[in-house]
Order: sequence, then structure tokens, then C-alpha cells
Amino acid sequence: MRRKLEASYGALNPNSFWHHLKMLEKGGLISREHTGGGGTAGAYSFYALTETGRQAFDATPRRPREKDYRPPQAMAGGEPIKIGMLHSLTGTMSMSEQPLVLAARMAVDEINDKGGLLGRQLMPIIEDGNSDWPTFARKARKLVEDDGVGSVFGCWTSASRKEVLPVIETNKNLLWYPVQYEGYENSRNCFYTGATVNQQILPAVDWCLEEGWNRAFLVGSNYIFPRTANKIIKVHLRRKGAKWVGEKYVDLGNWYFKKILKAIKRTRPDVIFNTVNGDSNIALFRQLHEEEIGPDEIPVFSFSIAEVELRCIGTRFTSGHYCGWNYFQSIDTPENRRFVRAFKRRYGSEQVTDDPIEAAYLQVHLFAEAVKKAGSTAIDAIRTAARGLEYMAPGGLVRIDPQNQHIWSEARIGKIRPDGQFDIVWNSDGLVRPNPYPYKL
Repeated sequence: MRRKLEASYGALNPNSFWHHLKMLEKGGLISREHTGGGGTAGAYSFYALTETGRQAFDATPRRPREKDYRPPQAMAGGEPIKIGMLHSLTGTMSMSEQPLVLAARMAVDEINDKGGLLGRQLMPIIEDGNSDWPTFARKARKLVEDDGVGSVFGCWTSASRKEVLPVIETNKNLLWYPVQYEGYENSRNCFYTGATVNQQILPAVDWCLEEGWNRAFLVGSNYIFPRTANKIIKVHLRRKGAKWVGEKYVDLGNWYFKKILKAIKRTRPDVIFNTVNGDSNIALFRQLHEEEIGPDEIPVFSFSIAEVELRCIGTRFTSGHYCGWNYFQSIDTPENRRFVRAFKRRYGSEQVTDDPIEAAYLQVHLFAEAVKKAGSTAIDAIRTAARGLEYMAPGGLVRIDPQNQHIWSEARIGKIRPDGQFDIVWNSDGLVRPNPYPYKL
């Protein structure tokens, strides 16, 4: 992939996707291997699982680089509580999903360091969805049927979630899903800790209309979330007396946007609403830059990129554009400062936090609070105890809605800065109630 990037765009910004590999390397899960000698033709290097990484994938975790760390069985009063972590560590979505595993692991260690749950330690079992939806389903089945986990924390795309949920529901287990999504789903076997459309996209559209940006061009990845989100955007624009002047989709992993950019230049929208996911965003923003479509000409408002992706894309291509989320690293509260410091101390000072990272972290703590409240690891007891739970997350107070199992959270809009952080230009007045069914489509 790196050769592909550099062939298209030249040398990568050092603050790029490859730093996420460094995060896994720093965590002791992978290491750089070499083949051939120095200067040997055909020599190359690659990343491979370390022994720690293999043990993590085989459900025998060991905290790396800490001499006194003992496995959960040796620390707890009983058998460990096994939980699954299922994200894309490889493939087109790995740029976004790798850090979520790191955040969840940090939450697990915080809980275990305080004595665990019910006198037992948490044992994370990590699986790689490989950015492939059937693989997600297969790995979910392994986690719940073979490994016997009590909950699965994972997925990013709605396509992967739609593959995983039937496995979870059939086995009467629980999925904790940390990413904003399109809605129109309400499974009793899922807790949705990312934003619903009315907590992210619709406030952003309203803000754009207040700025006088009444003509929108919609571009997204070709799967469930972008297509459904754009249906909702079009209904909302129509109701507000605004309109869309174009709508285009690309497959996940696509790197060619020239035809779409020609359509954008031809229609001259006021704003581009971007629901492209994964590393395709690298090509999108760099090709926008090549075509001299900048934020002063046509601002891009994105709903699936955040601080992590900005480092991969390069801030000279993104500065001045906008994103809508519930959390930004730049939130200045004691809870968030502690969270950011802990994440950087653990994984490196160059790392960043973002909305899905925060959600992946907070949902493990919500699970822990539910287990403590229930006094049990039984699935039905956890589900009942979790409904209505409140937790002071790094981004502020969140609450699990007792009816639909989504979370109440604050909505925010950020303008991308040259340093890859956000100036928060708007936030909701308090928590926004999640509504997974904003319009009849």
C-alpha cells in the first residue's frame, strides 16, 4: 500500500497510516521483520505478529513491556471474564480501526488494575475482521461459540455490523458498537455508543444551511451507511428548502475520484457532504487539492474522518474543512486531559485520540459498570443493568437510553486546524437524545 501511495502522491507525511502500525508495534503485538540483506535485490521488510500478538489472538493476553504483569487467571479470584474485540487490523479500514483496539485494551487494563469485576479479571480476545464482512461474521462466531466471550466490542462499517449481528442475536450475546451510523436498527443484543444521525449529521447540515451553504454535493462509499445517511440528508435538505446538486459513490478502497471531481467542478456546490470511509479519503482529499478545490472554494464536511485519519491524509490537504462528531481531542476538560495523557503515555506522544477511539474506550467502562450493577455476567442481567446507565466519559457525560440502547451525547462541529486538531465551532446545548429513526424513508 505504501508503494501505491507514494507512486500516486510522492513521499508520505511522516504522521501517516504507518504510525498506527507503530502503535501496534509499541504495544508489542507486531514487529518489523526483514528478508534479504542490506542492498540485496528484492529485499523488503514487513510487519508480523510477535509472540505477544499471537497470544493475544489466541486469548492468552500479556501486557507488553511490563515485567511484573501476570495473566488474568493468576490475578483474579476466579476464572477471567472473557470479552471479544473484533476490528479490522488489516485491509482498507485498518487505518481507522486499529486504534480502537488499543483504546479498548487501555480500558480493560484500567479496570483490571482496580481489581477487575466481581473479583475476576477481564480477558480480551482479539480478532481481525480484515476489512472483509464475511470474515467479521466468521470471527464473531468464533468469539461467541468457541471462545465463550460475554460481549463483543467491535465493528466500524455498517456492513460489518450487519454481518455480525445475526451471529450475536442467534447466540443471545451482546455487541457493543462504537461508531456513528445511519440508524434504522434497534437490536436488543446491541449497545450503540456512536452517534445517530440526529446527533451528528443533521445538526451539521443545519449549521451549514445557517452559513448559507444551500447547495450540497453528496459523496460516499458504496455501502449501507453512506447511502442511507444521504437519503436522510436529501429529505432534510428538501424540508429546509435547500437542495443537492449531485450524488456519487465509490467502492471501499477506491482511489480514483477524477470523474467525481469533474462533476463537483461542473455543479459548483456550496458544500460537499463526505461519507467516504477508510483510506479512500487519502486519495479524495489529495485529488481535491490537485484540482484546487479548497475550503475557501468548496468546503468539505466529513462524517467519517477524525484526528486519526487526518494524520494519514496530511493536514495540508484538510486544514480549513469541517467534521461533525460528539468528541474531539481538543475538548478542554479534566476528564479529557487525563484520557489524552494516558493514551499518549501508553502508546506514544505522537498519537491522537478521536471520537471512535473515545467510544471504544467508554463502552468497555459502560460494560464494567453494568456488570457491577448487575452483580452478574449473565447477558440478560448485563443488558437490564446497562439501560439508563450514566458515565462521565472523556468527552462529557453519556447516558444509555433505556428504550433503544443508544447513548445520549453532546453533538459538536469542528474546523480542521493545520496541526490536525479541531477548533470546535459549534456544540449542542446539552445531551442530544438518540433517534435512530429520524425520517420515514
